[in-house]
Amino acid sequence: MTPEHQLTTLLILGIGYLLGSIPSGYLAGRLFAGIDLREKGSGSTGATNVLRHVGKKAALIVFIIDVSKGIAAVLIAKLFNLNEIFQVATGITSLAGHIWPIWLRWRGGKAVATGLGIFLGLSWQVGLASLGIFLSVLSITRIVSLSSVISSVSLPILMVISFQGNNSSPAYIIVSIIAMGLVIWRHRSNLRRLIAGTEPKLGQSN
Repeated sequence: MTPEHQLTTLLILGIGYLLGSIPSGYLAGRLFAGIDLREKGSGSTGATNVLRHVGKKAALIVFIIDVSKGIAAVLIAKLFNLNEIFQVATGITSLAGHIWPIWLRWRGGKAVATGLGIFLGLSWQVGLASLGIFLSVLSITRIVSLSSVISSVSLPILMVISFQGNNSSPAYIIVSIIAMGLVIWRHRSNLRRLIAGTEPKLGQSN
């Protein structure tokens, strides 16, 4: 790798982080409700907390933006012909930016929407399949956290299936495992409430 290529790669990784760290949920809370989402409910700046404390329209806008952050990071890496390892790395930096945004003292969202965007960028089939699993579980349980965790657990399985069909790569499978781990870790308090039977459903406050 030439020094110019190394510099380009580092810049793209940085761009991935900055894209991920765009505080869409925080800004929605400030603009539409005059609140700091980090002080409400779960403290997350993701779309679910926006839905509960700001409203449906704001939550939809935040969800679309957060998904787009992940897609854009991966597509930029592909546009500059970075190999699959660095495509994955750029996706991970956008995920890190979403979870630990520099603008909000490292307190962001729970990685679900931006993670979906990453997989839509890497393998749209896997991304859509994961979204389908999320929506199916949500329609049955009406529990966002459970739907998020189950869809994240499905990611490595979906990637392995895709890999067998020559639509994926080992790097993609590795990132699916990393994403699964991050989503589960970010939902650890939700998992404790699920076990205790106190996790709120859609329409309930938390």
